[in-house]
Amino acid sequence: MRRWWTVAVVSTVAVLGLAGCAPAGLDAELTDDWPTFAAAEAFVPEPGVCHLAISDVGYLSAYNPVDCAEPHRTETLHVGTLTGTGAKRSTPPPAGSVGMRAARTECDREVNKAVGADWRSGRLNVDVVFPSPAAWTGGARWFRCDASEIASLDKPDIDPRSGSLRDALKGTSKLAYGCFDPKLVKDDIEEMVPKACTAKHHAEFVGVYQAPDISYDEFTRTTLSLHKACRKLIASYVKVPNDSDVQYRAGTIFYHPLEEAWKNGNRGVQCFLWVSDRTLTRSMKGAGNKGLPVR
Repeated sequence: MRRWWTVAVVSTVAVLGLAGCAPAGLDAELTDDWPTFAAAEAFVPEPGVCHLAISDVGYLSAYNPVDCAEPHRTETLHVGTLTGTGAKRSTPPPAGSVGMRAARTECDREVNKAVGADWRSGRLNVDVVFPSPAAWTGGARWFRCDASEIASLDKPDIDPRSGSLRDALKGTSKLAYGCFDPKLVKDDIEEMVPKACTAKHHAEFVGVYQAPDISYDEFTRTTLSLHKACRKLIASYVKVPNDSDVQYRAGTIFYHPLEEAWKNGNRGVQCFLWVSDRTLTRSMKGAGNKGLPVR
């Protein structure tokens, strides 16, 4: 019926044209008054908005941002545009691809700026969200950098929150990692229990080591180099010489990315100092030789 109706209208226009005139009160030029349609603009998400649900894929149908003052689960802190090899794919970049690593690098950098420190130095998680396959086919090349609050160092479940994460790790943030009391089971750390630095504890977060761009297998084979890198951060944090004596001042604990996160470009290793033979009741930041003596 729709096709027939269209043909009928075209036929009528043709008859009017042959007659050389138009009915009274009508313009014979039927198309000159039609409005000009604006060129279609591709959808691009906005930074600085929050979302009720975590997204793995940026489907337009699921894009329902809320004010960050309301309860939510994730916040878009940056929106970037993928270029280069990753942008030439026929489908969105999969895990471990060049495009994913490029987006991950930009997200890490921009989220760090937004929260005021390396996001891995606090109870945060960052996800890279690409457009849906259909939007990608239509030319979309954006990616979202979505940050969320997690429950704890050992429990990365997303905690709903109210309020933006901008500047969330500046100053004395409740999200920033501080002091811990490791829970040991047969010499293995089962859990890093958070403690106030003025309470009894045995470990403290000292910084994030950016590991080299090597394979995950090689990375996990070189744990001694990771301990050495963490000792360097301990020396800087405590303000003691970075020499061979650091290992006699404190032990080291580190948390590293899992294999998929590593392949996606996350190279951040979280480092902690660990004093097993005595109880600490203050932060070791800037404590110097007296605070963390050679033992």
